[in-house]
Amino acid sequence: MLRQLWVTELDAVRPGAWEAWTLLSTEFPTVAVLPPASDEGAEVVRLDVEEWRSPDFDPLTWDPRVFSAEGAPVLALHLEGARGAELAMAALEILTRYQALVGRRNRASSTPLFERILKKHRELHDMRKPLVRSDYLHALDAWQWVLRLEPGAELSVQVAALFHDVERLLSEPDFRVEHHATDYQAFKDAHAERGAELTRALLSEMAVDAATRERVRWLVTRHERPGEDEGLALLNDADALSFFSLNASGFARYFTPEHTRRKVAYTLARLRPQHHARLEWMRLAPEVRLLLDDQLQELRSPFQEGVA
Repeated sequence: MLRQLWVTELDAVRPGAWEAWTLLSTEFPTVAVLPPASDEGAEVVRLDVEEWRSPDFDPLTWDPRVFSAEGAPVLALHLEGARGAELAMAALEILTRYQALVGRRNRASSTPLFERILKKHRELHDMRKPLVRSDYLHALDAWQWVLRLEPGAELSVQVAALFHDVERLLSEPDFRVEHHATDYQAFKDAHAERGAELTRALLSEMAVDAATRERVRWLVTRHERPGEDEGLALLNDADALSFFSLNASGFARYFTPEHTRRKVAYTLARLRPQHHARLEWMRLAPEVRLLLDDQLQELRSPFQEGVA
């Protein structure tokens, strides 16, 4: 688990010294900021912040280095190459990208039942397949976003975050087909409906109670459309934020610029405006950042014109 962030000159960057460090400690309360070599038992991944902050940096280049250490009992990221506020903001961006390794829990997810659910969820994924592994990491990341946005999230929303895209294990394990859909929303709705029934069957095998199974099924069925239900809105927020923080740069490599533009617009529409500020805490491939900024500007323009 990702438990430590090593930085040099700790006295100069103690959480609270800058707004970004305070924000980081609030967003990641289980990750300790420590001087290097604080725990000789930790597996350490050394990362160059100057490389991370480079204008043409693609975060996909770091993923194998960091995610390869996912099984470490205690993982430490050793950040070098920056100081002060620049280091603090880079640390927030880096932890945001790799938060699937943090493994935060609450009371609802700290039970033997949830451990069985996590184990079953992992067993479903053939990690030898790149797209399946990507879907697995996205599921963990969406789950972590749920708890990051709402630390008291109910069990059903956490389970729905894990299983919301499980249908892809049947329909898209080796290559994606969504860009061929003539009606994108209908395609996504069908994906959600099939995934919901598959999830309900899997939860039944694990003896999850009927009320929870039904709530999870309902959430997964509707997860491709925003709604007023608070749990559904939370799931949509988490799924959308995970797409941008973890998947968007790889999406842009896989699909055409036009389909990537459509996906960015579609996903942004599912994210409640109060969470738009979190998009600034993400390191994206340059072409994705441009697309996202364009979409955000389009959302702001009607309001700005009305004020003018």
